[in-house]
Amino acid sequence: MLEDLAKAYGKSGLAIARDYQGWDLFSAAPYESSTHGGRYVHNYSSEPAYGRFEEAGVMPVGAMMAKDSFTVSAKGEVEIGPLFIMEKMASGFNPQSNDWRYTMVMPDGSIFGQTMGKASDQMQFCADCHLATETDSLFFMPEEARAK
Repeated sequence: MLEDLAKAYGKSGLAIARDYQGWDLFSAAPYESSTHGGRYVHNYSSEPAYGRFEEAGVMPVGAMMAKDSFTVSAKGEVEIGPLFIMEKMASGFNPQSNDWRYTMVMPDGSIFGQTMGKASDQMQFCADCHLATETDSLFFMPEEARAK
């Protein structure tokens, strides 16, 4: 399954979509994320401090997070979902997103949208949701899904 996800997202040509599975994996197993369409997701980050984000405060410029996703039908059929990406940009990049760039890569490799880029307005819902948090716009997975 992981190979299928990487192959699908790799069609985008984005280095992040190609490389994210080499980052630290913070979820012990896929878990259902209601904020990502009820899909099952894994949490990856290029920044080790993400595992302690409650104490880490603001992520450094260049920190990247990714959630790959999939659904499972009642018949057990697996369907690849979007790849959700967050990148911490330099101060002033976009105050409306707390200087995070959000990108959504579809399973066919197309870019659904990217903050301050293609279809930026379609990505504002990501920023709006994440701005509701108290820790640098970061959420973390449920306690039971966290890798130990």
